[in-house]
Amino acid sequence: MRNVSPNMLLSDRATHLHRQSPLLVMERIGKRFGATRALQDVSLEVSAGETVALIGENGAGKSTLMKVLSGAHPPDQGDMHIAGKPFRPSGPHAARRAGVAMIYQELSLAADLSVEDNIMLGQECARAGWLNRKKQRRKVAEALELLGHPELEPQRLVGSLSIGAQQLVEIARGLVSNAQVMIFDEPTSSLPKQDVERLFTIMERLQQQGMAMIYISHFLEEIRRVAERFVVLRDGQLAGAGTLHETSDQDIIARMAGRSVDTLFPTVPHALGETVLEVKRLSGTPLPKEVSFDVRRGEIFGLFGLVGAGRTETLRHLFGLESASGGVVQLHQNAQLQDNVQLQDNVQLQERVQRPTPRRRIKAGMGFVSEDRKREGLAQILSIADNLTLSDLSPYTKFGVLQLGKRRQAVEYWLQKLSVRARGPEQTISHLSGGNQQKVAIARILHQSASLLLLDEPTRGIDVGTKAEIYRLIGELAAGGRSIVLVSSYLPELVAICDTIGVMARGVLREVRPTGAWTEHEILQVAIASEYDRSIP
Repeated sequence: MRNVSPNMLLSDRATHLHRQSPLLVMERIGKRFGATRALQDVSLEVSAGETVALIGENGAGKSTLMKVLSGAHPPDQGDMHIAGKPFRPSGPHAARRAGVAMIYQELSLAADLSVEDNIMLGQECARAGWLNRKKQRRKVAEALELLGHPELEPQRLVGSLSIGAQQLVEIARGLVSNAQVMIFDEPTSSLPKQDVERLFTIMERLQQQGMAMIYISHFLEEIRRVAERFVVLRDGQLAGAGTLHETSDQDIIARMAGRSVDTLFPTVPHALGETVLEVKRLSGTPLPKEVSFDVRRGEIFGLFGLVGAGRTETLRHLFGLESASGGVVQLHQNAQLQDNVQLQDNVQLQERVQRPTPRRRIKAGMGFVSEDRKREGLAQILSIADNLTLSDLSPYTKFGVLQLGKRRQAVEYWLQKLSVRARGPEQTISHLSGGNQQKVAIARILHQSASLLLLDEPTRGIDVGTKAEIYRLIGELAAGGRSIVLVSSYLPELVAICDTIGVMARGVLREVRPTGAWTEHEILQVAIASEYDRSIP
């Protein structure tokens, strides 16, 4: 009997499914927004019981194609069929009734409503204006049972659930609507590891039951875990397709970027100098707990931990966004002490006088990029120029008047330096792709001459090609003498680009080592050692 590898089984399954009559067919889809051609002659097929990965850089057209499928955008050209029947929804509700469910990266749930009400929203069991609660609860229970999580309480408020549990509610909503096609758009970007594993288990169960699924992700290891085939979009056009077991990561990335990418994690040689940041017993309420570490000039210092470990809280306390309850933060610049803020529980007057603020931190040479660029890191309704210069307008004001020409010249310099794809400085930031928005957020703190950069999940939701650009940029900044504190949930990037890695758990910095002294297994072991299994809610 011959040995059969898992990849061979996946290949056989993909070949068999693709020979079947596909459940979903999208043919020569085109879509324009004014003069911008977002999609051109894009075709996609998915069979029942198959998962197809949709891959592409930010702005490649993936979201637009899925919005056409889910009824959010009408196509300008092309045809769609589900189970052999023509499909052209008048809106998202019509698409859902026809069997298409989309699980967005930003979950579309009503936090103040119950699990049951969210699942049944827009598809209530009603007659003559009266809800049939008994029938609704039966359908909700059946959907949760199908997902393998009957313990999720139907009357519990969705806002009180974890992100992982909320995602279950979103998937259950699709099951109640008898979805045949389910789209997952970056579903793991905000999930802890245990919830990611639960999601993959649920996807396997749905696939076995004949669900056709489209999976969008920038994590190639995830794509290989859940999908058999892939489709690549670039600049709104089909750039390649194939079976994953026959295609290397480098080949996929080259198709995405339209060029050869030498390495996923480019590194730039850089030397470490004197200490520029000393953190001693920094504490907050409730996190962090007496965190201490040093950062040197030119150093990339990584912070790892599970969700709730206190990594983000540590950065926010360092930048003055949260009030610390104790500890000492010393920031040195050009070998001179510029900021020495001491917070002591027993000296209330000193805390009030010397409490750090973001304004003081910026003046001292510290810059912060938030993990939530949509709601906190960038002002979505303002222009690129406004976002890039808001924290420091002094070079462009004279007698209280803003010199727009001078500011525009400076903004164009940073857009070119960071290779931001945009129509110009006055373009609204919300119209940029996620990767280009992130570059603008980094450009902002470089514009304000920050020498110490606090980067919280800087590559979350960004395509592989742009990640490589940001990794190279971080290396170049370190080579130029800047210091970086990098928070990330993605271990491969920390191990690849950081000089030092500290591991946090329950608000405590458990251990700090040079990166070469860690293995990924050891990092996870330290992060998990003091954690405990949490239920989904």
